[in-house]
Amino acid sequence: MATVIKEAPRVGMVSLGCPKALVDSERILTRLRADGYAMSPDYAGADVVLVNTCGFLDSAKEESLAAIGEAVAENGRVIVTGCMGNEAEVIRARFPAVLAVTGAHQYEAVVEAVHQASPPGQGPFVDLIPGLGDLADVKLTPRHYSYLKISEGCNHACAFCIIPSLRGKLASRRIDAVLREAEKLVAAGTRELLVISQDTSAYGVDVRHEERVMAEGLLTPYLDIPFQHASPKVLRAMRRPANEAKVLERLRSWRETCPEIAIRSSFVVGFPGETEDDFRYLLDWLEAAQLDRVGAFRFEPVAGAAANALPDPVPEAVKEERYARIMELTERISAAKLAARVGRTLPVIVDEVGEPEADDWGDVAIGATARSQADAPEIDGQVFLRNVPATLGPGDIVEAVIEDSDAHDLFGAIV
Repeated sequence: MATVIKEAPRVGMVSLGCPKALVDSERILTRLRADGYAMSPDYAGADVVLVNTCGFLDSAKEESLAAIGEAVAENGRVIVTGCMGNEAEVIRARFPAVLAVTGAHQYEAVVEAVHQASPPGQGPFVDLIPGLGDLADVKLTPRHYSYLKISEGCNHACAFCIIPSLRGKLASRRIDAVLREAEKLVAAGTRELLVISQDTSAYGVDVRHEERVMAEGLLTPYLDIPFQHASPKVLRAMRRPANEAKVLERLRSWRETCPEIAIRSSFVVGFPGETEDDFRYLLDWLEAAQLDRVGAFRFEPVAGAAANALPDPVPEAVKEERYARIMELTERISAAKLAARVGRTLPVIVDEVGEPEADDWGDVAIGATARSQADAPEIDGQVFLRNVPATLGPGDIVEAVIEDSDAHDLFGAIV
């Protein structure tokens, strides 16, 4: 008598927010695939759709609610997880048809909700297939780079931020677990590991970490440290360390130890109580710090954040004007730093290779998009290469001579 094995149920995923949330999505899908689920690339083919939400800012919440609404309209069987899962009542009030709502990095709860909505399809014979639970991890990034999360949560109590309430206090992963995951990713084809966490510089303080430096050449010399501001008064209002002079000393020390280090940071403009003098202080500090990469954000109230109760809100027009000024300054600094790289030879990792194109003289050429060690994917600048060989592919690491630059990107050719 023939036995018909039930087709595996299919799961769709919409992943919003930061790379840390993307790692959560990868872990959820990896677990579900090990449980016998197949992945669906669209709403129509999915038995259930997961929406991994972001809840850091009100604008991010609106984007998450829009994504939930689209999934409900297109499929109807929706499970919500992620940072906005802490506001289950808001989600259910807007979308009562949602099957389940779970919070950030609650992997077991998400998987159980999927099991309830669409039970796994393994039959008794499929369960006997050896190694089914050891399938390669699901990746949502290109094959040649992967995010490696080393800790979760944050110990800071910044007045403008609700991350500790969303993701809890700092919890560092065991270093042996981090290294095992790194080895697996490299064995699966990863050429670039992007180490991420809520507060990377605090990794290990909860487990007595060993100190190591990038000057040994074992790590890419790139640090992303969200300084947020420089004015001592604003930093105190933010409930952040307010020793900006010590930070400048630390930057000088790092550059002496590792001259190739690239330092990225983000800053908030228009925080309640920020005066013109505070903002000018920040601009002067940035001139002294000469950071390689800078992102700026206009202050935006977030439900539940202590900063919402602070006096002296900054008018929106002033926020816009200050945002334009900080971006003008940081672009000028970036342009000068990139111009200093023209003529140098740098290692770059290739992200994408274009199609062959004929120029005005009929010669066929191929271009490629790559990144230097100072460029995080989808965040920083790029290195655009000309006349690359047809054999070049994503993940290849090559030496490139830099021929030109602008405020954000480099242009060159393979040596």
